[in-house]
Amino acid sequence: MKNLKISLPIVFVILFLIFLFQNTDQVTLRLYFWQISMPQIILIPIVLLIGFACGFIAAKLTGRPKGPDRAPK
Repeated sequence: MKNLKISLPIVFVILFLIFLFQNTDQVTLRLYFWQISMPQIILIPIVLLIGFACGFIAAKLTGRPKGPDRAPK
C-alpha cells in the first residue's frame, strides 16, 4: 500500500508532463475584448491552478465538515 501511495502520484505527474510537452503550440485566448497569445504548455497549468483555486474557495465557503465522521442530516 505504501508503494502505491508513492508510485501513483509519480505516474500521474509523468503522464501530465507528457501531455504538456505534446501541447506546445501557440494558442490565442479570447476573453471578451482581450486577446492573449501564449503556448498551450503555459495555458494548461494556469487553467488547472485556477480550477483548483475555485474549488478550494467554494469548499471553504460552503463550510461543510469533511471526512468520514460527517453524519448525514
